Amino acid sequence: MNFKRFLPLCLFLLVGASAFAQFTPLVPRKDSVSLNDLLAKSVKYTNDYPVEKVYVHFDKPYYAAGDTVWLKSYVTVDQHAPSTMSKVVYIDMYNEQDSLVASQKLPLVDGMAAGNFLLSPQLKQGNYRLRGYTQWMLNFDPAYLFNKVITIGNQINKEVSVNVNFTGGTTAQTPVTAKVQFTDAQGKPLADKRVNWHVETSHEDTGKGRVNTDANGYATITLPPASPLALGSSVLFTEIDLDAKKPVNTFFLKAASTGKDVQFFPEGGDLIAGIPSKVAVKAVRANGLGLDFKGTVVDNEGKEVTTFESQHLGMGLLLLQPEVGKTYKANISFADGTQGTYNIPRISQSGINLSAMNGDGENLNIKIAANDAYFKANQNKTYYIVAQCGGFIKYAAQTKLQSSVYQASIPKSKFGTGILQITLFGSNGIPISERLVFIQRNDLMTLNVTTDKPQYGRRQPVKLNISAKNGTAPADAGLSVAVIDEKKVPVDEDGETTILTSLLLTSDLRGYVEKPNYYFNKKDAKTVADLDVLMLTQGYRRFSYRDIVAGRMPKVTYMPESGITISGTLRNSTGLPIFKGNVRLFVPDKNFSAETITDAEGVFKFNNVVVNDTMKVTLNARNNVNANNLMIMVDGQKEAGPSRIVNMPDERMNIDSLLRPYLDNSKKEYETKHMLHEVVIKSTVQPQRPRHTEYPSLTGLAMEADHVINGDRFKGCNFFAECLATSALGVTYVDQKFYVTRSYNQGDKREMAIFLDGLQVDAPAMQTVNANDIESVEVFMNDGLSGINRRDNTNGVLVINKKKKPKGTKLTMDQIRELLPPPYIVSYVPRGYNMVREFYSPKYEVGKPSGVGIDLRSTIYWNPKVTTDKTTGNVTLQYYNADGNGTTYRVVVEGMDKQGNLGRSVYRYRVQ
Repeated sequence: MNFKRFLPLCLFLLVGASAFAQFTPLVPRKDSVSLNDLLAKSVKYTNDYPVEKVYVHFDKPYYAAGDTVWLKSYVTVDQHAPSTMSKVVYIDMYNEQDSLVASQKLPLVDGMAAGNFLLSPQLKQGNYRLRGYTQWMLNFDPAYLFNKVITIGNQINKEVSVNVNFTGGTTAQTPVTAKVQFTDAQGKPLADKRVNWHVETSHEDTGKGRVNTDANGYATITLPPASPLALGSSVLFTEIDLDAKKPVNTFFLKAASTGKDVQFFPEGGDLIAGIPSKVAVKAVRANGLGLDFKGTVVDNEGKEVTTFESQHLGMGLLLLQPEVGKTYKANISFADGTQGTYNIPRISQSGINLSAMNGDGENLNIKIAANDAYFKANQNKTYYIVAQCGGFIKYAAQTKLQSSVYQASIPKSKFGTGILQITLFGSNGIPISERLVFIQRNDLMTLNVTTDKPQYGRRQPVKLNISAKNGTAPADAGLSVAVIDEKKVPVDEDGETTILTSLLLTSDLRGYVEKPNYYFNKKDAKTVADLDVLMLTQGYRRFSYRDIVAGRMPKVTYMPESGITISGTLRNSTGLPIFKGNVRLFVPDKNFSAETITDAEGVFKFNNVVVNDTMKVTLNARNNVNANNLMIMVDGQKEAGPSRIVNMPDERMNIDSLLRPYLDNSKKEYETKHMLHEVVIKSTVQPQRPRHTEYPSLTGLAMEADHVINGDRFKGCNFFAECLATSALGVTYVDQKFYVTRSYNQGDKREMAIFLDGLQVDAPAMQTVNANDIESVEVFMNDGLSGINRRDNTNGVLVINKKKKPKGTKLTMDQIRELLPPPYIVSYVPRGYNMVREFYSPKYEVGKPSGVGIDLRSTIYWNPKVTTDKTTGNVTLQYYNADGNGTTYRVVVEGMDKQGNLGRSVYRYRVQ
């Protein structure tokens, strides 16, 4: 595959001190053929598999049911240029059970798209994961898709608030105790109330009991014995008896697990006897967050060699010069009072290593060191150094091993801001040692934000001025602007995900990065040192030389989307394709039509069809000879299933207490907007929609399904089972069987139980179901108290509800035609673009009464479509403040220009 992109290859010569004189320019010679071949393969790989990234800017870090999530997507390619490959971006929202709650499909213009999610007032409180991607990105490791955890609380009509703390579990003899406090809507403790509880591990009950709350509303629950691993994947359910109602609360026990993990990362990859080395140490709790520590290293004779301690979020460094024939252990004391002993990685008796010193602001200093055994065995052999960023080779040099130590100083002006991967190769082109460094330069777009006044009153107009520059030149930039009330929405600035942390740092690293914005908030010696330790502990696998040398290329299943494509095949009644058949497309809501001709395989395709998500499309092959014997088969769109939750440590546990001020304000705002007026109620009989609660065979399932798919999603679907497989995200479809994705990925191959109108059926039976007859599909990740899974050795439940036809009604001929259309006509609703709502910003006239009641907005202003002037780089915006005095408004401006220069600025002003 070739996207006809020009890829410059920049090769530089190590210059400077006399120690570098033995490095020579990279020119065609016999002993450098392997490196030239490597560079050529790297160039081809980068050209054939360009790297797209997605970043999503949100107006707030957390939300409440009834809110609107305002967002803007930025899609870049290669070194952060606005992507011209993909014209469509997807933003999915999953709940904690990996079920798809909502999804946005948005058209990209200059690599940018605005969108929003309207959160239902009935949305369950919890931690939701938003994932952004293009179809092209699905060809690669899902770890590099944009992921962000957003906490959503719900205080609307809430009767019980909870707060949980865990104690114990530090030893095998001390069980873990959960202390849960229950309070009412006013914060009053719910005393002397019965609480039933049970614990599930992998959807199986592992313990249950009953307790009463004390005078302060606390229920003390001793959890059943479990290993840290099992406890980390368990869930505690509580049901408090409030007479008329019995609210159920769910607690994921990741935070209860006292398990921890300690890893050691020698610089360059290996510890080598006789060579002084930096070893990064990282300690994390079971919840993925860093754990501070102090430690000592002892050798196999028990002699203390060195001491060390964490310097930031459970990461630290120790210095060690391993001796031949010795082994080492680390004795560590953790901040939670526990201790442990861990083996230091094995020592290589012969080897060569690459190290880097990144503390100099102007130069990157690197060193190659070989111990005596390796030097004697490899003297005068050729070695290569290659540095790349985003797949682009930025630096390459070669040398002969004529000394055991080489040092070099490389000007950082050769690199841009971001992660630089430096690799040492042998003469055979195989990587030997590798080091990541983060280059920080003053090459980002400068965004200067000011207001016409330093201080404002309530409901006063604000004139916001933004200036964008690259160096001294004006920048033609696309920006998004969010203004929030910090009193209502406190922000952990170090923990923020920003356009800089995402596109420059976390999008290139595997695994979770805790508090990523800490490394960008303040540039000083400590943050530079802490960032360097992060580079030593975090894995970079987006660009693997080993795969490139071995010819292991990604399998391309998804092509970049230029828009919405509607395609399919025209066949006759015997299944043979029709060559040069006529197919007509019609979109009634847009009064749009188009025609095309099928190819030799009977395939037709309509490109760049503009339809919204609810628009019906009709395909018609009537204008063909023997049309009654033709049938249209429509291609489905491949959907992305749920991927591993990389950002799980960002989940908040005690949402009711942590977000109390924000949730209380959101509840007042919701009630203000939804005040009931006097209405006259007339008795009418509403048709009851079929649900699982109607069927005795499904008694015991949760009252609300984890995921409900409306039957409209299947309208026009030719094969119901296949359409269900792409719609029920959180569910995996393999060999005509359905599985809970999370369990299946963990090796649990028990298929889901399937019920059709209350009767249990097998998966192949769904091949005969008419998709147009489906009212809804309810997806349950576990069987609750029904006992279905234990009885049938299944895992999870799919409930398929068919439409109920009113008794005594006759179908019209039009209805009959719709139910039994001729095979040469297909009507269905494809997945179109989501409609984007406009942010409402009220306008107040000074000195005049307003029809708007109290203004409780927490997001004061949101504008995702801000464009600076091409010649000046400036733009001016105007909006009005809300009510409330003695607060600070926080303005966040993010974006990129046409050349891919990134920028972010935070500005504050007071409202008195």
